[in-house]
Amino acid sequence: MRQRRTSVRVGLAAAATLTLAGASFMPAVTAEADTAPASGTPATVSADPLPTWQVDGVVWSMVTVGNTVYATGNFTKARPPGTAVGSSKEVARKNILAFDIRTGNLITSFAHSLNGQGLRIVASPDGKRVYVGGEFTTVDGKAHSRLAAFDTATGKLVAGFAPKVSNKVRGIAATNSTVYIGGNFFSVNGKSRTRLAAVKASNGATIDTWKPTADDDEVFALALAPGGKRVLVGGRFQKLNGAQHVGIGAVNATNGASATWTSKPIPTKQSSTRYSYVTDLTVSGDVVYGAADGEGYHWFDGRFAAKAADGELVWLDNCYGATYGVFAQGDALYSVSHAHDCSSLGAFPESTPQTWHRTLAETKVATGRDKSLPGSRSNYRNQPVPSLLHWFPTLAQGTFTKQYQAAWAVTGNATYVALGGEFPKVNGKAQQGLVRFAVKSAATNKTGPVAADLAAPSASRQFGSRGNKVSWKATWDMDNAKLTYEVLRDGGTTAIGTVTESSSFWDRPTLSFTDSAAPAGEHTYKVRVKDPLGNTVTSAASNSVG
Repeated sequence: MRQRRTSVRVGLAAAATLTLAGASFMPAVTAEADTAPASGTPATVSADPLPTWQVDGVVWSMVTVGNTVYATGNFTKARPPGTAVGSSKEVARKNILAFDIRTGNLITSFAHSLNGQGLRIVASPDGKRVYVGGEFTTVDGKAHSRLAAFDTATGKLVAGFAPKVSNKVRGIAATNSTVYIGGNFFSVNGKSRTRLAAVKASNGATIDTWKPTADDDEVFALALAPGGKRVLVGGRFQKLNGAQHVGIGAVNATNGASATWTSKPIPTKQSSTRYSYVTDLTVSGDVVYGAADGEGYHWFDGRFAAKAADGELVWLDNCYGATYGVFAQGDALYSVSHAHDCSSLGAFPESTPQTWHRTLAETKVATGRDKSLPGSRSNYRNQPVPSLLHWFPTLAQGTFTKQYQAAWAVTGNATYVALGGEFPKVNGKAQQGLVRFAVKSAATNKTGPVAADLAAPSASRQFGSRGNKVSWKATWDMDNAKLTYEVLRDGGTTAIGTVTESSSFWDRPTLSFTDSAAPAGEHTYKVRVKDPLGNTVTSAASNSVG
């Protein structure tokens, strides 16, 4: 949902304590999950924003095929990193583009134009095609009503794939022969369909045997369960095929009949202003990960994981602040949101004034149980939860959509994670709409301790013993939790003592060191902070003491 004021969590007596025989727990991870984590903890990508071509609007959806990222949204121009809107280096790219995830460079051979915004882009399992859905009615001036396909080998529009969808397409899932779509349409190729349909990949013809219905509201996301026999459906609906399935469910991939889905991560809608819905789905292994947006006070905003085969809940992360996209890389799940309270995970609480954290990483598996109160109308309490990992790049709020968000989409491969949205800056530097991050081996690894949060230490004489006590508040680092603090005396560069401690933006302990070998006389002290990759910042000098 849009940014909003919230305070404490509210609990419901109806919320159930979940016992999961099938839940996959791992030993509780520490808060030190980062680019250099403790053994057994998933490493994250670096927080270094890598140069990437930019857009002048918003990116709603992205998909990666090999080393190529395809992005769609609402924009008209693309430009190189480091250039401003209106630059002579801008090129026309209307609502769709592609770039190399290794370099961030625009792929010039993929130059197309949608006459309306694209809302979802996905790839076929063999990687030979990408499908885009949205609100457009033409592609490159040719009739393609809200759904189109492109050949990834040639970059060309697939002319023979041109189904006629009556209204917007928001969700797509594909096999190599069938394309499943969801949205807010009621006919496809002139045949009646209620927000769900399937067409042939070969020619776009409607598949007559697949007619499930999302009876009362939009479909936002689709995914295929491993094996391709189940289509997973997410959105704002309260019913699938006439039966209650709030926001998430499954149907048979051949005949559209309702399929087993046992969990209830999305609470039942209370009113037009109090409800939750699924915005994105991604499958990794045998688990589907879902993103949710809650409208109204404390409606489910976070992420959930469920078995793709039957919907059995694996974990539910009740962080507050709507989630728009999810992507799994290795043992970590990346998400884009405007999270502002992750006490559900034992991480950052609500702050005053309220602050938003636009992208997060967490473990793919459950690591403990939620000790916070459940959210409004939640079906669970004390349910399994993952652990938040230490990855906190900062994305500036955008204004293009007037929803005042930052990232709306996330994708990647084994080496890179890419974000798309409407943000104008990343880590304080101009970078609009698209950005990349890489694992440590491919990153610049230059994001170090936050200098702005490192104040001058205070020094005091320890009476009754020979020594000066030096105290300071820890700073933090966007992609490393454990930092080493070196105490420097009188402007020197050689450390007289070190302290190593973990910290985060919400947990910055006060640290100290006693200089018991200080010579007689007045002294001042500085603190030099180093991350595991050698990035350092140094504080101002303390008061004089002696």
